[in-house]
Order: sequence, then structure tokens, then C-alpha cells
Amino acid sequence: MSRKGQLTPQRKAIYEIVMESTDHPTAADIIERLNKRGHQFAYATTYNSLRYLTDEGLIRELKLDCDASRYDARTEDHQHIMCSVCGRVDEVFTSVPEEWSARVGQETGYRVEEEHILLKGVCPACSSQ
Repeated sequence: MSRKGQLTPQRKAIYEIVMESTDHPTAADIIERLNKRGHQFAYATTYNSLRYLTDEGLIRELKLDCDASRYDARTEDHQHIMCSVCGRVDEVFTSVPEEWSARVGQETGYRVEEEHILLKGVCPACSSQ
């Protein structure tokens, strides 16, 4: 049985919200969407479920800037770009060059295992205003 098949009803509802979202919701966003669906989970249940889903590798927690954590259903390697005006977050699938990671490792002495780069700019919607 897959990990997803072992989820409690609360975790499953939270997982579904994250899976359906394309905007990288915060915990507050997820709670609001749960409430709209008629779920009344305690805040602790929601936060604990998000931690569980992250620890199990089913979702990814994003700590972008100083904002609240956001959650992403896409767990494969990718980067993010954030609008400096409205805070919108989009995914970037352009790979980080291996040479860059190797040079960072040489410079710092670290063995680079994972990259997460946050790019910032102005999104198309804000650019057109």
C-alpha cells in the first residue's frame, strides 16, 4: 500500500487541497479552503498534517523570503520565481547548471546535494499595470 493510501481523513483532505493548488498555498490558505469545503480541522491538526506530509515526501515545504511557509505538491527538482510586487510564486523547470553546483562546492567545501534557488521579478499581471 502506498503512503497516500495510509492517510487519515484529515491528512487526505489537506493533501488533496495542496495537490489541487497551483499557487503554493500557505497553511492559512489551506485552512480557508478546507473551511469552504465544510472541514473544521484544528489549526494544530492542519500544521501537524502538513509536517507529516512534508516528512513523508508527499509535498514540499517552501520557505521563501520571510513569508510564511508555502506548500507545493510537486516534489521533483525545480526552482521558483516570486513576484516582488504581489507575492505570486511560479515554478521554474530550467535546470541549475551542474558546473555552478560544482563550483559552489569547491568554493565552500560543501558537497552540494540539492539546489533551491528563488528568483525574484515582476510577474506578467503586475508588469501590465
